[in-house]
Amino acid sequence: MNVNSPNFPNAVPTTIAEPLVAARGLTLTVPSDAGPVNILRGVDFSLGVGEAVGLVGPSGSGKTSLLMLLAGLERATSGSVVIDGTDITGLGEDALARFRRQRIGIVFQAFHLIPTMTALENVAVPMELAGARDAMDRAREALVSVGLGHRLTHLPGQLSGGEQQRTALARAYAPQPRLLLADEPTGNLDQATGQMVIELMFELRRAHGSSLLLITHDVAIAERCDRRCHMADGVLS
Repeated sequence: MNVNSPNFPNAVPTTIAEPLVAARGLTLTVPSDAGPVNILRGVDFSLGVGEAVGLVGPSGSGKTSLLMLLAGLERATSGSVVIDGTDITGLGEDALARFRRQRIGIVFQAFHLIPTMTALENVAVPMELAGARDAMDRAREALVSVGLGHRLTHLPGQLSGGEQQRTALARAYAPQPRLLLADEPTGNLDQATGQMVIELMFELRRAHGSSLLLITHDVAIAERCDRRCHMADGVLS
């Protein structure tokens, strides 16, 4: 029934919001000595605006590969990825890097901090590359928001594992991305520290209204998301 037709003049028009992320028919095939290996097999995935999705599945099932395609850090063999209305599969490397800096935050299991830069510099650098004139101020605010206002001038080697991951989280959120991709963000942390990082991640997500794809082996963490997906043998369910 079409409630927007002339037969229903008093009906309130309804619209269906477009998803922030829409991946269609994603395949990823890589060569090997034994022949082609199909890592992803026609994956369809969507993520709504402000939605959090927990992705679980065994190691080697293709979870990280999907995240890398959504981040534009790898190219799909076939299929498309549309993020915030932009088909990133059609972007060149420079345009893709600019898009990623403006729209996507990424947190990996490994912290990926630059060892010769302070926590403040690590958070500010991506924004400086994007041309933000207030990069240092925003980096400082982001570090304060994750409880590291007293660690601004410390190098990664002077920070604990939890502090390094909180720095990585501040770096991901400082540009205020619409999409956060997190790949086992607690994998290198003890249980208590990992729980603190997860609480911070959900708190920042609520504050910023960003969408979240969270890869985790912890089903309890995945169940805190709005929706849970499972991947096995390159197939999403």
